[in-house]
Amino acid sequence: MLKTILLTLLATGAIAASAATPTQLLETYTAEAARQTPGFQPSAQRGAQFYAQRFALSEKMPNCASCHADNPAQAGKHVVTGKVIKPLAPRGEPARFTDPAKVEKWFGRNCKEVVGRECNAAEKADFIKFLTEGP
Repeated sequence: MLKTILLTLLATGAIAASAATPTQLLETYTAEAARQTPGFQPSAQRGAQFYAQRFALSEKMPNCASCHADNPAQAGKHVVTGKVIKPLAPRGEPARFTDPAKVEKWFGRNCKEVVGRECNAAEKADFIKFLTEGP
């Protein structure tokens, strides 16, 4: 459903393919979450808890911080490949959360690898709220 909304926004020009802002994406995820749970409001605190939460899926990647650093405004390092990862927070890497297709791609991969399932719209909204407001 969320991918359909993002594709519709892209097609209508509401969000240009490579010219979205973190705020626009936050609004999109918040709207989807509110359709599922009326009254939903994103929470930076829930986003921070999600970022640090240990999931039982992988010993090497138990949480987001295992690759993205405890402080998401700093560079991280992939625990399996050793590849340096630019900061996750937009204040550390301004290009973050500016391309809806990339955002969906990485939420898809990382949620499956770390959480063990797709992340829902509320989790994505909370996550972006945390990363844009800072710890």
